[in-house]
Amino acid sequence: MASVTQLHPSEISPEEWEIRCDLAALYRAFVRYGWTDLIYTHISARLPDEPGHYLINPYGLFFEEITASSLIVMDYAGNKIRGEWPVNKAGHAIHHAILKARPDANWVLHTHSRAGMAVACMKCGILPITQQAMFYHGQIAYHPWDVQTSGQEECDALAADMGDKNVCVMENHGMLVCGPTAADAFLTLYNIENACKVQVDVMASGQEMIMPSEEALARTIEVGNDPEFAAADENWRAVRRILDAKDPSYTT
Repeated sequence: MASVTQLHPSEISPEEWEIRCDLAALYRAFVRYGWTDLIYTHISARLPDEPGHYLINPYGLFFEEITASSLIVMDYAGNKIRGEWPVNKAGHAIHHAILKARPDANWVLHTHSRAGMAVACMKCGILPITQQAMFYHGQIAYHPWDVQTSGQEECDALAADMGDKNVCVMENHGMLVCGPTAADAFLTLYNIENACKVQVDVMASGQEMIMPSEEALARTIEVGNDPEFAAADENWRAVRRILDAKDPSYTT
């Protein structure tokens, strides 16, 4: 494992430490669910007590190496506030744009998964052919491909295209999800990634797809928006339990 200079928990407020542990847990969850891409892609979390500051991964570490104390604090201007490692330029471009534009979104998750990239290359986008896809029907944004580090204009365009939605298909690229809590963002990404996997499988089968009726689709969207049905917090606590049981080093 790479040698990482880490902050000591005593140097960090309890509120920030809690956010760091959830963010490090998300990185480890990406490993568990197969959403990683070497050292690329990134997850961020807003620091509510430090306006304009957010946490992101040290660039150069695999996600299974990331710990709560190794995370980097950045500001929206791209300045590193705390941390030793570099930060992915594309990561900063994407995450500061969404966090700056969306005060309601405290967590931003980006993937280059195989199924997610496959669907990001389809003109049809994410089709409402599974329950998990139906939950987000009409609530998915689309952003055309451009190099994320091409400049602030591209960052602003991404934020504008995402608007008030919590899911964005970055065309020819991957998936981008945000949410008010780690639990909400995780569950959204989990559902979207599963929806993409099944869509690729169904399309590859060559069989005619069954499309739900508009009435059934409307009811499914309503159910998906019910916090009690979604059980985001309960799901996230279960994920954390499994991570703790297998390798709690992310909390160091």
